[in-house]
Amino acid sequence: MPAVAVARAGEGRPAATDVRGLARMPTFQASVTVLGLLLMVGALVSGLARRSMLSLAALFVLAGFVLGNGALDWIDFRARSGFVEDLAFAALIVILFRDGLEVEGEMLQRAWHLPLRKLVLAMPLTTIIAAASARLLIGLSWTESFLLGALLAPTDPVLTSSIVTNARVPRLVRHSLNLESGLNDGLALPAVLAFAAALSADSGHFVWWRFVLQDVGLGLLYGLACGWIASLLMPRESRGAPDERMPTHQRSLFALGAAFATYGLTVISPKGNGFIAVFVAAIVLSVRRPDVREHFESNSEELVEIVKLGIFFVFGSLLTVHAFTREGWVALGFVAIMFLLARPLAVWLALIGTRTDAATKLFMGWFGPKGVASMTFALIVLHRQVSGGVRIFDLTALVVFCSIFAHGISDTPGANWMARRAQREAGAASEGAAPGEGARSGEDAAPGEDTALGEDAAPGEGAARAQA
Repeated sequence: MPAVAVARAGEGRPAATDVRGLARMPTFQASVTVLGLLLMVGALVSGLARRSMLSLAALFVLAGFVLGNGALDWIDFRARSGFVEDLAFAALIVILFRDGLEVEGEMLQRAWHLPLRKLVLAMPLTTIIAAASARLLIGLSWTESFLLGALLAPTDPVLTSSIVTNARVPRLVRHSLNLESGLNDGLALPAVLAFAAALSADSGHFVWWRFVLQDVGLGLLYGLACGWIASLLMPRESRGAPDERMPTHQRSLFALGAAFATYGLTVISPKGNGFIAVFVAAIVLSVRRPDVREHFESNSEELVEIVKLGIFFVFGSLLTVHAFTREGWVALGFVAIMFLLARPLAVWLALIGTRTDAATKLFMGWFGPKGVASMTFALIVLHRQVSGGVRIFDLTALVVFCSIFAHGISDTPGANWMARRAQREAGAASEGAAPGEGARSGEDAAPGEDTALGEDAAPGEGAARAQA
């Protein structure tokens, strides 16, 4: 069985030729060429990818792996290079800002108890279980183990898109997974940065309270201030002549500019955490100006997709395959624990007392894929040269690599299973309900209304309530 390792800085192969003696293109030109061709091919086969077992994310990782350090060695990114760090930072700014803007739309939904429990309880529990497993199986220090656990705590909405966009899947499940994956990037970031700072070679003695006050505290303040100012600067919708109105795409551009400006202002002395500031500013802007959120969501989908696929491609190019390298089979055991024990157990414990049935708990416990946030956080950690950073990156890369395929293969069958299950229960509810009441018990409720299932009810309770 293969394991995954990162190409270390300074350990690359000769830059002039590849293993076949062919002249290799400079990294930037080759990367732009390959990325452009992949985007074209990805757009052409996107429909086929949705119907197959492989997602576009998996295809871009495979392309990066084949063209990068894993096989042909035509693309030679260095994990600690300035380009990789800048790309990771830019990707994280865009993704966190998009996730922050989505908070308002989801938080206004009545069904918020389940995602709140998963964010407040399941995320820390997942981190603790992952850290204990890394300590016992792999032998990392406790601080390194908790850093690894924090890196693997966020879930990724890209890899569950067929679930959260499938209207046949129960609304409660879709919104719970979507809200969780949108928020946990920003919530996991303080823990990642704190543990990384504690392990940093140039950090000296890490003082946790100083980190909380300065990095997190100033990040929150900068985010609140920048989001509030941006909401004031953006003109309101005008009913005047069309040529006097601010175009929709310009409003989206304003929002994106606010994200990068917030990051830049926050990292100027006195420094706060720019990523936390971006996430908070997006929430403030979304709450105060819902119109900005709507414009950004309608016009930025392509940009966000390119950023994410670009990160997947770079990530794949950094991977190499070696049989039983470094951790060997123990690393695969850690992956199995992450997928089959850490998150499922954490979600199960977090949802105790919510009337959620066992099948729904297991379904939401399984679909916690690791993706863009974990990869980006891991690249940042690797660049900071923390103690044990290479081992932590390798383990994170292995988990993400396996997650892309395991969850990419199972998301469509899983969504179909949940949809069929919901249809059977809706049919049973309709048969047992009094005339006129069937539509109140499930997905057929009027738009904007909550279903009779309630916020914490599981899909399996519709029939019982209808019959009662």
